[in-house]
Amino acid sequence: MKAAQQPLNKTKQKGTGYLLHSLKKYTYDILSISDGVNHEQTLEDIKKDLTFRGPSAWILIFSIFIASIGLNANSTAVIIGAMLISPLMGPILGIGTAVAIQDIEMLTRALKNLGIAVTISLLTSTLYFSITPLDLEQSELLARTKPTILDVLVAIFGGFAGIIASSRREKTNVVPGVAIATALMPPLCTAGFGIATGRYMYFFGAFYLFFINSVFISLATFIVVKYLKFPVKQIIDVNKYHRYRVFLLSFLIVTVIPSGVIFFNVIQETRFKITVDQFIHETTAFPNSELITSKVSYSDSLSIIDLYYMGDEITGEQITYLNDRLTNYALDNNDSRWFPLTHKTVVQVHQQKGNSIDLDETFSEYNDKLHINILEDLYKKNEDVIKSKEQKIKLLEAQIVDMNRQLSKVSSDTIPVTQIIQEVKLQYPKIQSVGFSEGESFNLVKGTKGDHVTTVFMYMKSGYPYKQRKEYAKSLEQWLRVRLNDPKLNVIEYR
Repeated sequence: MKAAQQPLNKTKQKGTGYLLHSLKKYTYDILSISDGVNHEQTLEDIKKDLTFRGPSAWILIFSIFIASIGLNANSTAVIIGAMLISPLMGPILGIGTAVAIQDIEMLTRALKNLGIAVTISLLTSTLYFSITPLDLEQSELLARTKPTILDVLVAIFGGFAGIIASSRREKTNVVPGVAIATALMPPLCTAGFGIATGRYMYFFGAFYLFFINSVFISLATFIVVKYLKFPVKQIIDVNKYHRYRVFLLSFLIVTVIPSGVIFFNVIQETRFKITVDQFIHETTAFPNSELITSKVSYSDSLSIIDLYYMGDEITGEQITYLNDRLTNYALDNNDSRWFPLTHKTVVQVHQQKGNSIDLDETFSEYNDKLHINILEDLYKKNEDVIKSKEQKIKLLEAQIVDMNRQLSKVSSDTIPVTQIIQEVKLQYPKIQSVGFSEGESFNLVKGTKGDHVTTVFMYMKSGYPYKQRKEYAKSLEQWLRVRLNDPKLNVIEYR
């Protein structure tokens, strides 16, 4: 009986071993990156992409201009296009490869050409942002000024994908995708923006992002080239090699520390804002007063929560109540956790006093200019109909009287002007002046009256581009149509 069981056990063990071996082989076949590697061709391709001269230099210049325009216009599509044609990946892959195969000549060439590429990029982007009239800090630009540990991870995984794709016999479109993911081009353009506008914190933040991207793409390249056993060109003494490894590890740690600190601050700010949202939702409602909007200013030492109310005045007791409630949300210095959200938070309440209309003094000046523009527009539209000079004068005089009457007459029965202006000031802080007009449209050609028309004239503060002003006017028009229940109301943005 025992003799019969022994062959059976051996058969089971053999079957289990075969299954594990098959599973191991199958897993290796799926995940192996060694198959299809062409060492000589890969090194030749990487060396070919190292140099920046002639066409490569001009391609880099043009791609920098495109990326700068994309950052200026806040266009993600344009920025992606610039990254696709950018040749910046070549020297960075070359640095990692040269260190791995211990090729001093190749490393020198790669570092030299990367320095040339960075210099060309900074000069080109600085030139563009020095001459462009648009120097607004768009969201695409600001996103490149605070690198975090997440950018390090993107650079590492992007570097792995880039060198693995470059080592294949069959070339793919992975390297352009890596150029997009690691975003080497936009940080250099943002650094140029910082130089051109004198905002040097932007320069340092953006250049640091480019630096860590370059370092960790090179590190990923080094690891893969070592794993794929590319032939070493020069043998280095073992003791020297260990010293180089210690130096490299120390350099990487020093490089990544600032991004880790920034990432920690981002996490803290995110935690703080989530807690503040909960605080506002649960504690800021008072009878006969409405919270219009809020603004949060975060700092690890002193954070401020600004609350903007309408309706009955918020009393001193209510403000004290809000500040006392901060303790329940760990928003003050009583937070005993290892990483408190902030050391101190203050609630500030803002509320319009009384019911007076607080229009800018310059509104009358813009109102006069508005008369002139409207008259010019009417003159052009009726030029083909009115032939004689005398008729034109009479028509313009009649229109002046009618327009003065309409602009000066704002019906308080249909439009609660005082209330509307207070709400506009809180919800649309970029608007400098507003004006209201009610009247009837008139077809000058057919000589017939049209519908009753309500028109709101809006003037924005200076410095905003045409597209943003139009979007702001459209948003105000949609809100006022709902607020006043007037689907035909029009908002005209006046410059």
